[in-house]
Amino acid sequence: MKYIVPILAMLVLSPALNAADIAAGKARAAICAACHGTAGISPNDLWPNLAGQKKTYLVRQIKAFRDGDRVDPMMAPMVRSLTDTDVENIAAYYSSLK
Repeated sequence: MKYIVPILAMLVLSPALNAADIAAGKARAAICAACHGTAGISPNDLWPNLAGQKKTYLVRQIKAFRDGDRVDPMMAPMVRSLTDTDVENIAAYYSSLK
């Protein structure tokens, strides 16, 4: 019993287990390219560049759009079906770009 807590802590804190999947994020973000560019650099000043943004910032913003805390008629349908894992993966992908 005394070993259960340290083992659980190692599992929860393990970066490998909590790491986002950049390849999955890239695949899921394909629809984002129409506005945010194929490499996360927007072709239009109306939409922000996503490449190189901090992962935590992207996660927060995507979830805010998805959950209705931020309202945008173009973003809402794009993010409505994203799971938390999708959001983490997409954010990891865009934050990995320079």
